[in-house]
Amino acid sequence: MMKKIVLFLLLFISLVIINFLLSSKITFSAKKNNQIKKILSEISVYNPEEQFSTLSGPASSGSYRASANLADNRVANLKNFFRKYNSPLFDYADLIVNLSDKYHFDYRLLPAIAMQESNLCKYIPEDSHNCWGWGIYGNTVTKFDSYDEAITAVAKGLKEQYLDKGLITASAIMEKYTPSSPGSWQKGVNTFLRMLE
Repeated sequence: MMKKIVLFLLLFISLVIINFLLSSKITFSAKKNNQIKKILSEISVYNPEEQFSTLSGPASSGSYRASANLADNRVANLKNFFRKYNSPLFDYADLIVNLSDKYHFDYRLLPAIAMQESNLCKYIPEDSHNCWGWGIYGNTVTKFDSYDEAITAVAKGLKEQYLDKGLITASAIMEKYTPSSPGSWQKGVNTFLRMLE
């Protein structure tokens, strides 16, 4: 009889321990799922109708803005992209990310336009540093003294002349940026945005 009681107690204790472990795992999983849902809700999801309207990087609070040198991989992503296409923009990946954070637009926008306009600076007017076709029409060619100056000017111009005016998709930007395009410009920009995801 004592043997049966001991076996029953061992079985009962085992079931209690198993039940405790399972409920702990379920609670842990529920907490983990809630954390994952919270993180996903904070992440900007790619939406072709709003692709340039939100910051695609670290969040900011107050006047502090997270630096591109933090643990996000945007700079590395751009450097890999620029290296793959042997672009002189490789050395400016940090600047591109920092300016996209400053002006609250997707960090992929400047590289995508540069790829569409000049194959990442391979085909630009001589000594112009203008990889974006910015202010180039007819006989007019806007030149910059450096890539640094060009990136800064184009980022600010995109923010003020396009995004702040509600032109937040590639097709909307195309209508003002290059109105003669039959749609190929926005298709190219969207293709390059996806390549940088």
